[in-house]
Amino acid sequence: MSENDKKKQQGIKPKNQDEENSSNLDNKKEKSKPSVEDKLKETEDKLLRSLAEIENQRRRFEKEIKDAFEFGSFNFAKESLEILDNLQRAKVAIKNDNTLRENKDLDKFLENINIIETNLISIFEKNNIKKIDVSGVKFDPNVHQAMTEIEDEKSEPGTVVQEIQPGYMLGERLLRPALVGVAKKKDAKKHENK
Repeated sequence: MSENDKKKQQGIKPKNQDEENSSNLDNKKEKSKPSVEDKLKETEDKLLRSLAEIENQRRRFEKEIKDAFEFGSFNFAKESLEILDNLQRAKVAIKNDNTLRENKDLDKFLENINIIETNLISIFEKNNIKKIDVSGVKFDPNVHQAMTEIEDEKSEPGTVVQEIQPGYMLGERLLRPALVGVAKKKDAKKHENK
């Protein structure tokens, strides 16, 4: 007696192979098909991620706009420093020129250069461009650039003792480092040889 015959006697209807396979597929579909709650959670998660991304982008844009207002003139300010440097060099050159010293109008000319220099410095200060203080401060590689070491017994090693070219800050950003000479101890070997 076959198994199907036994099932018929017991009153159980035998399943054919196709029926059995289709019922298994239906069960799998029900299990793999996400429920409405799962879909809702997934959609809510996507929405929260999108909102967070939009908020991050808004903050990034606000920072870029703020930086553009604060530092948009950075290159212009940096190049304008050359005007101030040239004015100061011109004053020194004029004062040291023997031919010009004898000219009776030299003082008036230097006074006019001083007025221009003062006006330019005033414009810099109004635009938050400030000179870096170097008088007797400890060397700071963030705002100073060491050009030379100078033997100096009076100053502590690593202290700025000479300003070669002034440095400037635009707000909290370095516009140009100060070129400085830094104190160092006298070399003991050189001192013994002398």
